[in-house]
Amino acid sequence: KATSVFYYLGFSEEDVAFLEVKSALYSELVSLLKKKKLKQKDIQLLLDIPQSRVSELLNGKISSLSIEKLLIYLNRAGVKTSVKLSAKKVS
Repeated sequence: KATSVFYYLGFSEEDVAFLEVKSALYSELVSLLKKKKLKQKDIQLLLDIPQSRVSELLNGKISSLSIEKLLIYLNRAGVKTSVKLSAKKVS
């Protein structure tokens, strides 16, 4: 039973799983940065990334970000990450 917006946009089940993880990581990172009220220069130093990447990050351009990069950025921002997996129901 698919409830993801990605599913309704026509993505495959595998792509939906990938996009949901990537979206969750991105949302967590941006939420944290906004909560800390950091300026772009502060974000640049914290994440050790160029200013252009900070701009892309804050403007929602997540297509250029990998899940691996998002995890690295979250780690640099002080977030401990973990993975929880569960078997899907087979119909």
